[in-house]
Amino acid sequence: MTFSTDPLVLDGAHVLVAGAGTTGAAVVAALDQFGARSVLVDRRFGDCENERERDPEGYLAAPGAFVGVDLVVTSPGFPPVDRFLVAARAAGIPVWGDVELAWRLDRAGLTGPTRTWLVITGTNGKTTTTAMTESILRAAGVPVRACGNIGLPVVAALLEEPRAAVLAVELSSFQLHWAPSVRPRAGVVLNVAADHLDWHGSFEAYRDAKAQVLGGEVGVVGLDDEVAASLPVGPGTRRVGFTLAAPAPGELGLDGGPRAGVLVDAAFADDGCPRALGTAPAELCAAGRVRPAGPSGISDALAAAALTRSIGVAADAVERGLRQFSPAAHRGQTVAEIDGIRFVDDSKATNPHAAQAALNAHDRVVLIAGGLLKGAPVDELIAGSAEQLAGVVAIGRDREVIVDAIARHAPQVPVVTVFTGDDGAVIIHRAFNTVSVPAAPGLPAADAVMAQAVGEAWSLSQAASGTEAVLLAPAAASLDMFASYGARGDSFAAAAAALAAEAGGRTADAER
Repeated sequence: MTFSTDPLVLDGAHVLVAGAGTTGAAVVAALDQFGARSVLVDRRFGDCENERERDPEGYLAAPGAFVGVDLVVTSPGFPPVDRFLVAARAAGIPVWGDVELAWRLDRAGLTGPTRTWLVITGTNGKTTTTAMTESILRAAGVPVRACGNIGLPVVAALLEEPRAAVLAVELSSFQLHWAPSVRPRAGVVLNVAADHLDWHGSFEAYRDAKAQVLGGEVGVVGLDDEVAASLPVGPGTRRVGFTLAAPAPGELGLDGGPRAGVLVDAAFADDGCPRALGTAPAELCAAGRVRPAGPSGISDALAAAALTRSIGVAADAVERGLRQFSPAAHRGQTVAEIDGIRFVDDSKATNPHAAQAALNAHDRVVLIAGGLLKGAPVDELIAGSAEQLAGVVAIGRDREVIVDAIARHAPQVPVVTVFTGDDGAVIIHRAFNTVSVPAAPGLPAADAVMAQAVGEAWSLSQAASGTEAVLLAPAAASLDMFASYGARGDSFAAAAAALAAEAGGRTADAER
């Protein structure tokens, strides 16, 4: 057979799969099932001579590179400027992402009847919204699978048994860049703030990648986010908004405030059709039942409700799904409490926009922040949160960027920096003194820094009246110190639990 894209024919195709991680392995498994001959290309292979594992630099150096190659399928981590992908495109080889491959497999009917795709993207809140969407659909009795950026590659979800009729697909901007054909039944852009600009090259390219999900039957946008609210939907796409305010016709929103109000739907009837003008909005769920609590959690719930209501899910199923939902770890969990002050793990807040959402759930906090900012500015975060900040403890490689922003925009906020010195000791720099604390034997440097940071944050909370929480919302990636944001959150939780035990407070493992 000859490789073809329309109709899709993979039998006998020669496909290079860029990236040997979880996504690459799932792609190879799918290609094998449909008769393609695949080769994994990854820099980890070095001089490997396995005919199905190649190093990209060695591949490019070989005579006749790309001769006989029909397709390249790339994992999302490969940026558009990657030398291997640039060379493939220059040779006239189609380059698809794994999501593009999954979409084409599904549309071609190669994995059975086509699925209903509900696609979720945004700078923050994607995973929570995706999981909420899955929970609502399960409550409605709909066979559903959450997949994509949430962990399970979409191509793997297509091959799973029992078969899911609906896919709740979380997609990052990376995945969307490499998936230009995807037109979901309904897609949502939660919010858009500067992130991953090093990968995309510009904010405009990042924003436009997100906007691709708005080209299906229904395009849902977060009206409280300036950029998301301004995004156009595709031709023939029905536009629906969600807001924390009272909704206008064609929107979902809140009747009452985030704490005592009710989530309502003024956009959809129970069959997924537009709600008739003049009819009262459908009540979905009490805002106080939504977890994670606070404005960002409620916004995510409204987005999930919009997606599921668009395909005919009844209001009572939305309520059951949201009431049954528990957020994943490191997304606003209280991990300890001392004298009424909660220690809150929002380590998943890996950019300033996410940190702002975490702060919005509290009136007054001591913030632990810092790590790899990836070039993202923090001035707006600090300026907009100055009244909420009882203090800041800055950690990580880019801690001084945070300190400088506080000096410019919130000089009244006390700041402490905590970092590792050249001799391995932990250095604590306060406004009026600097101390060096030897690390506990056997304690990793990152955990030693976090333990001291939590202690300093607790001290700041005691000095400022009205403080309700010590909040880990770093506004930055974790890889300068920790293996992942999860490891960072675990370190915070362990330090908070140890401090609570010492102070006679309580830990909150059950809430995690």
